[in-house]
Amino acid sequence: MTGPAHILLVDDDRHVVSYLKMALEESGYNVTATTSGKEAMAVIPRSMPDLLLLDLNMPKPDGFDLLKAARSRYPRLKILVISGYLHGDLLEAAKMFGADGTLEKPVAADALARKVREVLGR
Repeated sequence: MTGPAHILLVDDDRHVVSYLKMALEESGYNVTATTSGKEAMAVIPRSMPDLLLLDLNMPKPDGFDLLKAARSRYPRLKILVISGYLHGDLLEAAKMFGADGTLEKPVAADALARKVREVLGR
């Protein structure tokens, strides 16, 4: 893989999207952001991101729905889930549905960058 990784960021909170997008771009990633799972499912086949970074707690389709659909349709896509409401066992349950990693909000920019590198294998 050459050049910066492309990340599709999905979170229904525009303030969180703004912060995460800025943090990821400052770490050298190309970022496309959306605030809905439905829109994300339309963006994935058009842009084929290297990583899907998604919030679990969103309106329908929620993050678990998006996680399951993305994992089913794009088995090689790296997926990192993030949540400020679902902690511990619930956040870890995302791994059973195919997440490659999890993070709890709020997350510092440096911790986000480390986890993204880990999930991408870089």
